[in-house]
Amino acid sequence: MAAGKKENQNADHMIRPVAYIHTDFPTKFGIPRQSGLTGDLEAKIVFEPEFSNPEAIRGIEEFSHLWLIWEFSENVRKPGNWSATVRPPRLGGNMRVGVFATRSPFRPNPLGLSVVKLKRVEYLENGAPVLVVTGADMMDGTPVFDIKPYVPFADSHPEAKGGFTDQTKEYGLAVEIPEEFLEFLPEEKRDPLRAVLAQDPRPSYQEDPDRVYGMEFAGYEVKFTVSEKVLHVKSVEKCTV
Repeated sequence: MAAGKKENQNADHMIRPVAYIHTDFPTKFGIPRQSGLTGDLEAKIVFEPEFSNPEAIRGIEEFSHLWLIWEFSENVRKPGNWSATVRPPRLGGNMRVGVFATRSPFRPNPLGLSVVKLKRVEYLENGAPVLVVTGADMMDGTPVFDIKPYVPFADSHPEAKGGFTDQTKEYGLAVEIPEEFLEFLPEEKRDPLRAVLAQDPRPSYQEDPDRVYGMEFAGYEVKFTVSEKVLHVKSVEKCTV
């Protein structure tokens, strides 16, 4: 055993999902790059049968926010196949920084960490609890490994420095959606869609003003272009199965 390294009782590091989250993002493209950027857009955390005992969440409604530990399930790589540096979109995709100095999904262990707001607890017909949350930055069907309460006195640090993100915190696009396209969307989905699009879902290296991008959101396909920091929605259509 190497010096300074304790014997691990979980040598294989086996963890399994306690729940799966259901969101309005069926694909990776368009998912907000941070939690809390989707306004009041709701998502539902459904527990696996083994962990669906209501006793497991007793007291959770006393907390307004929760930490979620989850898996970048679409970005799993082979062991050893990782890069020490990544190119954050907020830096234009042109500057490399250390992977551990970012929240990049491409990590040695594909683990995500998000803060979400707990709206309410619902119960299925069999009595299993479902957590309804907002602010999730996760794809539909993402496995959740653990849920912990957000504790303001310990978790909130207003004086904290944000590194390179402090330089780009005012980043965002103006979003133009013609009224006839908005009418296709349920009213409760309109502001969340604006919030998602304002964060610029494009790959950081794409700057072609004539390119039409498409993303799926809440059962709709949204197509748009971006020119001079303005995102123009070109169409909104119901997705076909």
